[in-house]
Formats: sequence, C-alpha cells, structure tokens
Amino acid sequence: MVPDTSRRTILVIDDDPAVLGLMDEQLTSRGYAVLLAQSGAAALEVVARRIPDLILVDALMPGMNGWDVCKTLHKNKQTMVIPKIFMTGLTETEHVLRAFDAGAVDYVTKPLHLEEVLARIGVHIEAANRIQAAYGALDNAGRFLFATDHAGEVLWATPQASMLLEGLPAPLLLQRSRPLPAPGSNVGRHVDGETEITLTFVGVTGESELLFRVAAHPLLPEKILQDKLGLSAREAEVLLWISRGKTSRDIADILQISPRTIDKHIEQIYNKTGMSTRAAAAATASRLLQGQ
Repeated sequence: MVPDTSRRTILVIDDDPAVLGLMDEQLTSRGYAVLLAQSGAAALEVVARRIPDLILVDALMPGMNGWDVCKTLHKNKQTMVIPKIFMTGLTETEHVLRAFDAGAVDYVTKPLHLEEVLARIGVHIEAANRIQAAYGALDNAGRFLFATDHAGEVLWATPQASMLLEGLPAPLLLQRSRPLPAPGSNVGRHVDGETEITLTFVGVTGESELLFRVAAHPLLPEKILQDKLGLSAREAEVLLWISRGKTSRDIADILQISPRTIDKHIEQIYNKTGMSTRAAAAATASRLLQGQ
C-alpha cells in the first residue's frame, strides 16, 4: 500500500531534465506532491510561492549551484528549517562537509539509488515534522525561542518567534559579545508603536548554538512617555499622573515620595520638553498616549 503522503510536498532542483522526470514520476507514485525547478534561481521563485516539506538539490548546476541555493534558503527564517538533501556525484570529504555547512541535512550520490533516496526522504520529513511539532508546542506554551551562532546568525526559530524577529532591525540580532551574558539577562529591546519586543538570553545549548527568548508586550503608558520625550522612568511616571489630573501632593502619595521631590521632577520635565505649565504637560502627554 502506498503511504498517505499527499500532504507532503517535495521540491526537486536539478538542471538535468531526465533526473527531474524520473523523480517526478517516482515521488508522485508514492503520493507526494512534487515541485520541479531546473535552476537555482527558478527554485527560489518556486519557494517564494509555496514552501515545500523537503528539498532535493543537485550540487553542480550552472549559475546558482546547490551550495548557493542552500545558503540562500538557510538565511530565510521561513525556509531555514526545511530539510535539504544534496544529490551529487562528488563524494570527497570536502564536498560533503561543504554541503552540511551550507545547511544540508543529508546527501545521496549519483547515479541515484531510488529506494535509498525515498527512504532518506521519509526519515527526514518525519524528523522535520517532529521538530515542527516541538516548536509549535513551545509556542503554545508561550515560549517563543530562537537560536543563533556566536555571530548572531539565526539557526532556527519557533513560528511565533520567527514572526516577532521579522520586525526587528538586523543590528539588534547581531549585538552578541563575549563574554556571554548571564542566563536570564535582557540583551535587546525594540519599540514598535505601542509594543515592546525584548530579547532574553536563555543559555548555551551546543558548542556553537546560543538560545534566546523573544517576547512582545504592550508598552506601558509611562514607557511611551519616557521613550518619546527622553524622560527618566520616574519623570515619566510623574507626567503620566499629571495627565490624569493629579496634584503634586496626590502624586507624592501615589509614588510614596515627598511633594518636594515631585516638584523637582516636574521642573526637570519642563527643562527637557520645553513646556512651562502643567496644562501643557498634561495635554502633550495625552496626545502622545493617544498616538496623535
């Protein structure tokens, strides 16, 4: 009986039409959906339209070779986790290592032994499914995780973490330095509108793999005022309460500090913002918090 693999899609990349025809026939007969590309550039166009479950890629192709294809896909957060199997007649150690360095998970030699190729495809698709299920479970548990190498290059990410990382400026991800921060340390922060995205270092999970957690939180109103007006945390708190109509004595009671200290904070707010009255300060704060 042919296994039910109708929901699995395989992309075959090879400049030889005979190989493409053979793999199309064999994989289709096993129930796979098959995508074909006769060049590296064509493969990237195919992947941009539809994400396959596994990719078979020929190493030696004119123009963009298999190594280049793998490296390009490995830099994309959506395609980095797709298992990629090299098809090659090159069996020297240096070529095999080069394939793994480019992001391949396995390789098969040409001429192809179809039963071996099909067996390897099944193993790697099943492994990828287990990994994706684990990533999904982490997301469902609120653990949005990703890993980088020591240069800041993302190695893998859970789906939700990948979405959050898309909005981050590249330099934020590259700010990695030795010695490594202590586990639990905040290593990055980015404000996007009224959302604050933070990066936390979790720890080292391998010789060259660093694990991070990314989280998104609604930005507290005092934090918005602090960022937009260049105030200290305490000054932003004072301004927030001014915008809510509180007197200096009210604010002192709320923040558990003296009215004299509150007046000093208000003076600093005026100096930093160029405002000169409580009414102006309250109106400005209200406008910023309403996004106007």
